Amino acid sequence: MTLPADHRRRLTLPQRDKGASVRVSDVMTRATVTDSPADSLRSAASRMWGYQTGSLLVMSDGELRGILTERDVMKAVARGMDPETTPVSAIMTARVITVTPETDITAAARLMADRWIRHLPVIENEEVVGMLSQRDLVGVLVANLGDSGEGLVRDRRLERLQPGEGD
Repeated sequence: MTLPADHRRRLTLPQRDKGASVRVSDVMTRATVTDSPADSLRSAASRMWGYQTGSLLVMSDGELRGILTERDVMKAVARGMDPETTPVSAIMTARVITVTPETDITAAARLMADRWIRHLPVIENEEVVGMLSQRDLVGVLVANLGDSGEGLVRDRRLERLQPGEGD
């Protein structure tokens, strides 16, 4: 995966007409970290730790096949599954709930709260274009409270990702 040139952008909410909504594309993280369904849980956990992310998108043949979260990894270990031999496909969520870049941020946040989702893939034209996380939503909250968002954890994490990394 190649990261777009603007993947390091700072969180700044767009100037919109009064009453216009903020869209997912305005705040999503464009960098996504991916894994293969055949990779081991240990490999996936190591990748998540290395990129300081709470989820991996599971891709195969360029298609989104599932999502693996830190909660999934903890659950597998707690149930006695061997991280060395258990494939990601054994515990990933295969029925992934997604949104589009044009989704209203309030609707996306409501969906995340209703479904207990912390990481929501963003799909456009059947391709993954980003991820909306609770961290991104907190950034919106901070920005709306008068902080410009400079120095948010998300921005510092993304600065460590180099173009071409994360696939």
